[in-house]
Amino acid sequence: MLGFNTIRHAIATAAIILTGTVALAENFPNKPVHILVPYAAGGAVDVLARTLGQALAKTWGQQPVIENRPGAGGVIASQALAQAAPDGTTLILVASGHPLNQFIYPSLPYDTFKDFTAITEIASSPLAIVVSKSSPYQTLADVLAAARTDPDKLSYGMSGNGTSAHLAGELLKYMAKVKIVAVPYKGGAPALTAVIAGDIPLSVNPLAEAIGQIEGGAVRALAVTSAQRSKALPDVPTVAEAGVPGYDVSVWWGFLGPAHMAPQVIAKLQADLKAALQDSTVQSTLDKIGATPLGTAAGEFDAFMHAEVTKWEPVLKAADIKAQ
Repeated sequence: MLGFNTIRHAIATAAIILTGTVALAENFPNKPVHILVPYAAGGAVDVLARTLGQALAKTWGQQPVIENRPGAGGVIASQALAQAAPDGTTLILVASGHPLNQFIYPSLPYDTFKDFTAITEIASSPLAIVVSKSSPYQTLADVLAAARTDPDKLSYGMSGNGTSAHLAGELLKYMAKVKIVAVPYKGGAPALTAVIAGDIPLSVNPLAEAIGQIEGGAVRALAVTSAQRSKALPDVPTVAEAGVPGYDVSVWWGFLGPAHMAPQVIAKLQADLKAALQDSTVQSTLDKIGATPLGTAAGEFDAFMHAEVTKWEPVLKAADIKAQ
Protein backbone atom coordinates (compact mmCIF):
# COMPACT_ATOMS: atom_id res chain seq x y z
CA MET A 1 0.00 0.00 0.00
CA LEU A 2 1.27 3.46 -0.87
CA GLY A 3 2.19 5.67 2.06
CA PHE A 4 0.58 9.05 2.70
CA ASN A 5 3.74 10.95 1.75
CA THR A 6 4.05 9.03 -1.52
CA ILE A 7 0.45 9.82 -2.47
CA ARG A 8 0.90 13.47 -1.48
CA HIS A 9 4.07 13.70 -3.58
CA ALA A 10 2.29 12.15 -6.60
CA ILE A 11 -0.60 14.61 -6.28
CA ALA A 12 1.78 17.54 -5.95
CA THR A 13 3.77 16.42 -9.01
CA ALA A 14 0.58 16.04 -11.08
CA ALA A 15 -0.54 19.51 -9.98
CA ILE A 16 2.79 21.02 -11.04
CA ILE A 17 2.59 19.31 -14.45
CA LEU A 18 -1.00 20.45 -14.95
CA THR A 19 -0.18 24.01 -13.91
CA GLY A 20 2.78 24.04 -16.27
CA THR A 21 0.68 22.76 -19.15
CA VAL A 22 -2.03 25.36 -18.56
CA ALA A 23 0.61 28.10 -18.36
CA LEU A 24 2.14 26.84 -21.62
CA ALA A 25 -1.23 27.09 -23.36
CA GLU A 26 -1.94 30.57 -21.92
CA ASN A 27 1.46 31.87 -23.02
CA PHE A 28 1.46 30.10 -26.39
CA PRO A 29 3.39 30.78 -28.49
CA ASN A 30 6.50 31.84 -26.60
CA LYS A 31 8.79 30.99 -29.51
CA PRO A 32 8.44 30.99 -33.32
CA VAL A 33 5.76 28.73 -34.82
CA HIS A 34 6.69 26.94 -38.04
CA ILE A 35 3.89 26.02 -40.46
CA LEU A 36 4.97 23.37 -42.96
CA VAL A 37 3.41 23.54 -46.43
CA PRO A 38 3.71 20.25 -48.36
CA TYR A 39 3.55 21.99 -51.75
CA ALA A 40 5.47 24.62 -53.70
CA ALA A 41 5.07 28.34 -53.12
CA GLY A 42 2.25 30.02 -54.98
CA GLY A 43 -0.26 27.16 -54.87
CA ALA A 44 -3.59 27.18 -53.08
CA VAL A 45 -2.23 25.58 -49.88
CA ASP A 46 0.70 27.98 -49.75
CA VAL A 47 -1.50 31.04 -50.29
CA LEU A 48 -3.93 29.87 -47.61
CA ALA A 49 -1.10 29.19 -45.12
CA ARG A 50 0.43 32.63 -45.64
CA THR A 51 -2.94 34.39 -45.43
CA LEU A 52 -3.81 32.57 -42.21
CA GLY A 53 -0.31 33.30 -40.92
CA GLN A 54 -0.90 37.03 -41.29
CA ALA A 55 -4.13 36.75 -39.31
CA LEU A 56 -2.50 34.60 -36.61
CA ALA A 57 0.28 37.16 -36.24
CA LYS A 58 -2.29 39.67 -34.96
CA THR A 59 -3.27 37.25 -32.17
CA TRP A 60 0.17 35.87 -31.38
CA GLY A 61 2.20 39.05 -31.69
CA GLN A 62 4.62 37.24 -33.97
CA GLN A 63 4.59 36.10 -37.60
CA PRO A 64 4.52 32.31 -38.13
CA VAL A 65 7.35 30.96 -40.27
CA ILE A 66 5.98 29.36 -43.46
CA GLU A 67 8.19 26.51 -44.70
CA ASN A 68 7.54 24.99 -48.13
CA ARG A 69 8.63 21.36 -48.20
CA PRO A 70 7.14 19.96 -51.41
CA GLY A 71 7.56 16.43 -52.70
CA ALA A 72 6.05 12.94 -52.72
CA GLY A 73 2.45 14.13 -52.40
CA GLY A 74 3.09 15.70 -49.00
CA VAL A 75 5.02 12.78 -47.51
CA ILE A 76 8.27 14.75 -47.08
CA ALA A 77 6.63 17.52 -45.06
CA SER A 78 4.52 15.07 -43.06
CA GLN A 79 7.60 13.08 -42.07
CA ALA A 80 9.26 16.28 -40.85
CA LEU A 81 6.24 17.06 -38.70
CA ALA A 82 6.12 13.54 -37.23
CA GLN A 83 9.70 14.02 -36.03
CA ALA A 84 9.08 17.47 -34.47
CA ALA A 85 8.62 18.25 -30.78
CA PRO A 86 4.94 18.10 -29.70
CA ASP A 87 4.89 21.61 -28.22
CA GLY A 88 2.67 23.17 -30.90
CA THR A 89 5.43 25.20 -32.52
CA THR A 90 5.62 22.96 -35.59
CA LEU A 91 2.39 22.48 -37.54
CA ILE A 92 1.42 21.44 -41.05
CA LEU A 93 -1.38 22.57 -43.34
CA VAL A 94 -2.42 19.42 -45.21
CA ALA A 95 -4.85 18.92 -48.07
CA SER A 96 -7.25 16.09 -48.94
CA GLY A 97 -4.57 13.60 -49.94
CA HIS A 98 -2.88 13.35 -46.53
CA PRO A 99 -4.94 10.48 -45.04
CA LEU A 100 -4.95 8.65 -48.40
CA ASN A 101 -1.21 8.59 -49.05
CA GLN A 102 -1.06 5.30 -47.15
CA PHE A 103 -2.81 3.67 -50.12
CA ILE A 104 -0.89 5.51 -52.84
CA TYR A 105 2.68 5.13 -51.52
CA PRO A 106 3.96 1.60 -50.83
CA SER A 107 5.61 2.45 -47.51
CA LEU A 108 5.25 5.62 -45.49
CA PRO A 109 7.86 6.68 -42.92
CA TYR A 110 5.09 7.40 -40.40
CA ASP A 111 1.68 6.18 -39.26
CA THR A 112 -1.09 8.24 -40.83
CA PHE A 113 -2.96 8.71 -37.56
CA LYS A 114 -0.77 7.62 -34.62
CA ASP A 115 2.05 10.00 -35.47
CA PHE A 116 -0.08 13.15 -35.74
CA THR A 117 -2.54 15.25 -33.75
CA ALA A 118 -5.60 16.61 -35.54
CA ILE A 119 -6.21 20.27 -34.74
CA THR A 120 -8.85 21.67 -37.09
CA GLU A 121 -10.23 21.44 -40.60
CA ILE A 122 -9.89 24.99 -41.91
CA ALA A 123 -11.97 25.04 -45.08
CA SER A 124 -13.23 23.05 -48.04
CA SER A 125 -13.98 23.80 -51.66
CA PRO A 126 -15.67 21.80 -54.42
CA LEU A 127 -14.19 20.77 -57.72
CA ALA A 128 -15.87 21.38 -61.05
CA ILE A 129 -16.41 19.09 -64.01
CA VAL A 130 -15.90 21.28 -67.06
CA VAL A 131 -16.15 21.05 -70.85
CA SER A 132 -15.26 23.51 -73.60
CA LYS A 133 -17.77 26.20 -74.50
CA SER A 134 -18.42 24.40 -77.82
CA SER A 135 -18.82 20.92 -76.30
CA PRO A 136 -21.85 18.88 -77.38
CA TYR A 137 -22.28 17.79 -73.75
CA GLN A 138 -24.77 20.13 -72.13
CA THR A 139 -25.19 18.22 -68.87
CA LEU A 140 -23.34 15.65 -66.80
CA ALA A 141 -26.11 13.21 -67.72
CA ASP A 142 -25.03 13.60 -71.35
CA VAL A 143 -21.47 12.65 -70.41
CA LEU A 144 -22.57 9.59 -68.41
CA ALA A 145 -24.87 8.45 -71.23
CA ALA A 146 -22.01 8.73 -73.73
CA ALA A 147 -19.72 6.79 -71.40
CA ARG A 148 -22.25 3.97 -71.13
CA THR A 149 -22.78 3.86 -74.90
CA ASP A 150 -19.06 3.73 -75.74
CA PRO A 151 -17.06 2.54 -72.70
CA ASP A 152 -13.49 3.88 -72.55
CA LYS A 153 -14.06 6.18 -75.53
CA LEU A 154 -14.37 9.22 -73.28
CA SER A 155 -11.48 10.65 -71.29
CA TYR A 156 -11.05 13.34 -68.65
CA GLY A 157 -8.07 15.48 -67.79
CA MET A 158 -6.77 15.91 -64.27
CA SER A 159 -3.76 17.34 -62.47
CA GLY A 160 -1.85 14.15 -61.74
CA ASN A 161 -2.00 10.71 -60.20
CA GLY A 162 -3.66 10.62 -56.79
CA THR A 163 -4.65 14.30 -56.77
CA SER A 164 -8.08 15.47 -55.61
CA ALA A 165 -9.12 15.89 -59.26
CA HIS A 166 -8.09 12.31 -60.02
CA LEU A 167 -9.92 10.97 -56.98
CA ALA A 168 -13.06 12.93 -57.84
CA GLY A 169 -13.05 11.51 -61.37
CA GLU A 170 -12.51 7.97 -60.16
CA LEU A 171 -15.29 8.24 -57.57
CA LEU A 172 -17.64 9.45 -60.31
CA LYS A 173 -16.76 6.39 -62.40
CA TYR A 174 -17.07 4.11 -59.38
CA MET A 175 -20.48 5.40 -58.28
CA ALA A 176 -21.97 5.90 -61.76
CA LYS A 177 -20.57 2.56 -62.96
CA VAL A 178 -19.05 4.00 -66.12
CA LYS A 179 -15.65 3.84 -67.81
CA ILE A 180 -13.86 7.10 -68.60
CA VAL A 181 -10.10 7.16 -69.16
CA ALA A 182 -8.13 9.37 -66.78
CA VAL A 183 -5.45 11.47 -68.52
CA PRO A 184 -2.87 13.03 -66.18
CA TYR A 185 -1.41 16.46 -66.87
CA LYS A 186 1.35 18.31 -65.05
CA GLY A 187 -1.22 20.52 -63.37
CA GLY A 188 -4.79 21.72 -63.45
CA ALA A 189 -4.02 24.60 -65.79
CA PRO A 190 -2.65 22.36 -68.59
CA ALA A 191 -5.73 20.13 -68.26
CA LEU A 192 -7.98 23.17 -68.68
CA THR A 193 -5.94 24.32 -71.67
CA ALA A 194 -6.41 20.90 -73.27
CA VAL A 195 -10.18 21.13 -72.78
CA ILE A 196 -10.33 24.62 -74.27
CA ALA A 197 -8.25 23.46 -77.27
CA GLY A 198 -10.52 20.46 -77.81
CA ASP A 199 -7.72 17.96 -77.14
CA ILE A 200 -9.77 16.28 -74.43
CA PRO A 201 -13.56 16.34 -73.87
CA LEU A 202 -13.66 17.27 -70.19
CA SER A 203 -11.59 17.81 -67.07
CA VAL A 204 -12.00 17.82 -63.33
CA ASN A 205 -10.47 20.81 -61.54
CA PRO A 206 -10.58 22.35 -58.09
CA LEU A 207 -12.85 25.37 -58.27
CA ALA A 208 -9.93 27.60 -57.32
CA GLU A 209 -8.23 26.64 -60.62
CA ALA A 210 -11.26 26.71 -62.87
CA ILE A 211 -13.33 29.64 -61.64
CA GLY A 212 -11.57 32.22 -63.84
CA GLN A 213 -12.02 30.19 -67.02
CA ILE A 214 -15.63 29.43 -66.12
CA GLU A 215 -16.46 33.07 -65.44
CA GLY A 216 -14.57 34.09 -68.60
CA GLY A 217 -16.65 31.71 -70.71
CA ALA A 218 -13.76 29.59 -71.99
CA VAL A 219 -15.25 26.48 -70.35
CA ARG A 220 -18.65 25.45 -69.03
CA ALA A 221 -19.16 23.81 -65.67
CA LEU A 222 -21.49 20.81 -65.91
CA ALA A 223 -21.47 20.11 -62.18
CA VAL A 224 -19.72 20.82 -58.90
CA THR A 225 -18.61 17.92 -56.77
CA SER A 226 -19.77 19.03 -53.31
CA ALA A 227 -22.99 17.90 -51.64
CA GLN A 228 -24.40 21.44 -51.86
CA ARG A 229 -24.14 23.95 -54.67
CA SER A 230 -21.26 26.39 -54.51
CA LYS A 231 -21.98 30.02 -53.67
CA ALA A 232 -19.45 30.90 -56.36
CA LEU A 233 -21.52 29.01 -58.99
CA PRO A 234 -25.08 28.93 -57.66
CA ASP A 235 -26.62 27.98 -61.03
CA VAL A 236 -24.42 24.91 -61.53
CA PRO A 237 -25.91 21.65 -60.21
CA THR A 238 -24.09 19.22 -57.96
CA VAL A 239 -23.04 15.81 -59.28
CA ALA A 240 -25.68 14.32 -56.99
CA GLU A 241 -28.36 16.51 -58.54
CA ALA A 242 -27.05 15.65 -62.00
CA GLY A 243 -27.67 11.94 -61.58
CA VAL A 244 -25.26 10.36 -59.07
CA PRO A 245 -27.04 10.39 -55.68
CA GLY A 246 -24.76 10.51 -52.62
CA TYR A 247 -21.74 11.80 -54.52
CA ASP A 248 -19.78 14.32 -52.48
CA VAL A 249 -16.15 15.33 -52.98
CA SER A 250 -14.37 18.47 -51.85
CA VAL A 251 -10.83 19.66 -51.63
CA TRP A 252 -10.23 20.33 -47.94
CA TRP A 253 -7.41 21.79 -45.87
CA GLY A 254 -6.60 21.26 -42.21
CA PHE A 255 -3.93 21.66 -39.55
CA LEU A 256 -2.08 18.83 -37.85
CA GLY A 257 0.57 18.76 -35.16
CA PRO A 258 2.91 15.98 -33.98
CA ALA A 259 1.57 13.19 -31.79
CA HIS A 260 1.28 13.64 -28.01
CA MET A 261 0.41 17.35 -27.93
CA ALA A 262 -1.07 18.69 -24.69
CA PRO A 263 -4.88 19.07 -24.87
CA GLN A 264 -4.67 22.69 -23.68
CA VAL A 265 -2.29 23.60 -26.52
CA ILE A 266 -4.51 21.83 -29.07
CA ALA A 267 -7.51 23.79 -27.79
CA LYS A 268 -5.59 27.08 -27.94
CA LEU A 269 -4.47 26.43 -31.53
CA GLN A 270 -7.96 25.41 -32.62
CA ALA A 271 -9.48 28.53 -31.09
CA ASP A 272 -6.84 30.82 -32.61
CA LEU A 273 -7.22 29.27 -36.06
CA LYS A 274 -11.01 29.50 -35.86
CA ALA A 275 -10.68 33.18 -34.94
CA ALA A 276 -8.28 33.71 -37.88
CA LEU A 277 -11.05 32.55 -40.22
CA GLN A 278 -13.00 35.67 -39.22
CA ASP A 279 -10.23 37.93 -40.57
CA SER A 280 -11.48 39.93 -43.57
CA THR A 281 -8.44 39.09 -45.72
CA VAL A 282 -8.80 35.38 -44.98
CA GLN A 283 -12.51 35.52 -45.81
CA SER A 284 -11.79 37.35 -49.06
CA THR A 285 -9.18 34.74 -50.05
CA LEU A 286 -11.60 31.89 -49.35
CA ASP A 287 -14.38 33.61 -51.29
CA LYS A 288 -12.13 33.95 -54.35
CA ILE A 289 -11.54 30.20 -54.48
CA GLY A 290 -15.14 29.27 -53.69
CA ALA A 291 -14.16 27.82 -50.32
CA THR A 292 -16.25 27.50 -47.18
CA PRO A 293 -14.56 28.31 -43.83
CA LEU A 294 -14.98 25.60 -41.18
CA GLY A 295 -12.78 25.72 -38.06
CA THR A 296 -13.92 22.36 -36.70
CA ALA A 297 -13.01 20.90 -33.31
CA ALA A 298 -10.00 18.59 -33.14
CA GLY A 299 -12.05 15.46 -32.51
CA GLU A 300 -14.38 16.27 -35.36
CA PHE A 301 -11.47 16.73 -37.76
CA ASP A 302 -9.91 13.42 -36.66
CA ALA A 303 -13.22 11.60 -37.19
CA PHE A 304 -13.60 13.24 -40.61
CA MET A 305 -10.17 12.01 -41.75
CA HIS A 306 -10.98 8.46 -40.62
CA ALA A 307 -14.24 8.68 -42.60
CA GLU A 308 -12.28 9.85 -45.65
CA VAL A 309 -10.14 6.70 -45.43
CA THR A 310 -13.24 4.49 -45.27
CA LYS A 311 -14.79 6.33 -48.22
CA TRP A 312 -11.77 6.34 -50.50
CA GLU A 313 -10.04 3.02 -49.82
CA PRO A 314 -12.29 0.93 -52.13
CA VAL A 315 -12.14 3.62 -54.82
CA LEU A 316 -8.35 3.74 -54.75
CA LYS A 317 -8.10 -0.04 -54.85
CA ALA A 318 -10.61 -0.33 -57.70
CA ALA A 319 -8.70 2.27 -59.72
CA ASP A 320 -5.30 0.83 -58.66
CA ILE A 321 -3.96 4.32 -58.02
CA LYS A 322 -0.29 4.15 -57.01
CA ALA A 323 2.54 6.65 -56.84
CA GLN A 324 4.53 6.96 -60.05
